[in-house]
Amino acid sequence: MPKSKILQDDVSYSFQSYFEMPHEPEEILAELGCSLTLTELSLPKTQRSLPYLEDLRQRIRSILPLISLTSETARREALIAPILMEVARDCNCPLKMEYSLHVDPWLTGPVDYLLRSAKSLLVVSAQKHDLTRGFTQLAVELIALSKVQEQSLLYGAVTIGNVWQFGIMHTPDRRIIQDMHLYAVPDQLEDLVSILVGILEP
Repeated sequence: MPKSKILQDDVSYSFQSYFEMPHEPEEILAELGCSLTLTELSLPKTQRSLPYLEDLRQRIRSILPLISLTSETARREALIAPILMEVARDCNCPLKMEYSLHVDPWLTGPVDYLLRSAKSLLVVSAQKHDLTRGFTQLAVELIALSKVQEQSLLYGAVTIGNVWQFGIMHTPDRRIIQDMHLYAVPDQLEDLVSILVGILEP
């Protein structure tokens, strides 16, 4: 008996819809014509010194005991946005928040953060502290971005604020690769920011 389709031709799906699907990530991506691999990624890292890093680390350490990270809004405002704004300033690249992206009825909706330089970097703030489903949403957003931007390699990250995970999309062969490494904030902030800057710097 043939397996029933996950995505229906007469139904529209926002990026958030993919987060809520109970199916395995590779099954969802297969219906969008992509494969998924989990492995250790060798990500670019800047070799420049980052003089603002220690101040950013101290700000995060000082605010963490004072706030609750149970809400997505708190995680975005206290942890995610401050890091990305420093990276955008350092790399002198635009930072779009809640950027609307519409490709077709299966690929539509706002993306949480989009930074653009010579390369592009998508960042998804995962809801419900669920990195696995958050990565599925990130992968789908990378697929959408690949249809409107001609780059052979697209970068993305999913985060719950204090934990980050990277992924890349090889657009020629429609392949998504999920990094096995997780980066904790603030303990691994230097590694995290070095990668974010490394992706975006010229």
